[in-house]
Formats: sequence, structure tokens, C-alpha cells
Amino acid sequence: MAHLPVRLTIGQVSERSGIARTTLRFYEERGLIHSERTSGNQRRYHRNTLRRLAFIATAQRVGLSLGQIQDALSTLPDNRTPTVSDWARLSEEWRNELEARIDALQRLRDRLTSCIGCGCLSLKDCHLNNHDDVLASQGPGAPGLKPAREGGL
Repeated sequence: MAHLPVRLTIGQVSERSGIARTTLRFYEERGLIHSERTSGNQRRYHRNTLRRLAFIATAQRVGLSLGQIQDALSTLPDNRTPTVSDWARLSEEWRNELEARIDALQRLRDRLTSCIGCGCLSLKDCHLNNHDDVLASQGPGAPGLKPAREGGL
């Protein structure tokens, strides 16, 4: 197996990470990753960028926005790559948000198995029906589908 060089081209990073070059450029514009420029103005990424990209991909799979990921990465000194302890700290901070998302998805799943809000003849049993707009006092959105911690029913 060939030794991975310390500095990688955008093509090498793309190939190793599975992330499109355009996405890498976008991440760099957003400050999520960093590169250095050669005298010919070509990007060169430190090989630890691969670990940073894995962190970003994992956080996205968890459901975090790029803004949230950027905020998390900005807490690291000198824009360094997250360590195991960094991941443990950051993931603990995201736990409540994940629990709320899981709750919302379970509510959605449980309420939509018998009714999909299509207007059929089962409206008297439908959890999405809001007869006489009685749920207006709960605020905007669908309170029956919101997580409990956000006032969901």
C-alpha cells in the first residue's frame, strides 16, 4: 500500500473521501476545511483534512446542518482536526437535539400509519385533523407532530 503524502491535491482528497470536488470547494468557502496554495495557485490539503471530512459527513448523517457543524468546528483550537475527546464532547451537546428529532419522527410514524392526511372518510379518527381549528392556540405548525419538548401533543 502506498504511503499517503502529507499534502493532497483536491483530486486525491475527493477520491479518498468520496466527496465531489465542487463540495470540497464549497466547504472551503464556508471555512469547514482549509487548503494551502502552491506557487501555481493549486489547492493542497493536509491529509488530516480527510478526518475532518469524515467528521463533517458523520455530523450530517446525524442530521446537523452545515452551520451547526461549522459552529462545532470553530470551537477547536487552530482549526485542528477533531479528536476522539472532541467528538465525545460535541456529540454529547447534540444528544438533546437528536432525542427531540427521534421523538418527532416516532410521533410522525405512529400517527401516519392509519392516516396520511389525504382527506379520506377517516377524518373523525385522523390525528392530523384540526376540527374547528382548536389547535390554533398551540402556535404555528402541526403541534401533533412536534417533539414533546417543543410543545407537541
